[in-house]
Amino acid sequence: MAKTPSPCISVCKFRREGHCIGCSMTKAQKSMFKALKKPAHQSAFVTMLMAQQAVMGKFSHWRRAYEKKCAKKGASFPPQAG
Repeated sequence: MAKTPSPCISVCKFRREGHCIGCSMTKAQKSMFKALKKPAHQSAFVTMLMAQQAVMGKFSHWRRAYEKKCAKKGASFPPQAG
């Protein structure tokens, strides 16, 4: 199983109450993802992030960008828990 790529899509502008306008992560969440080593934990994080985006709204652009990133790195989208 390929490693789950970071949900970051290289926008990194923190507005919306401290959430990135590109991926919806906060700075603390970005650090948290980097600390996750197990693919299952990374996958669960991305699943949580997608739920967060659904609640916040206005993140449809992220899905397309992240699908492209996953395809480039040989990972599945949505990430599969391993």
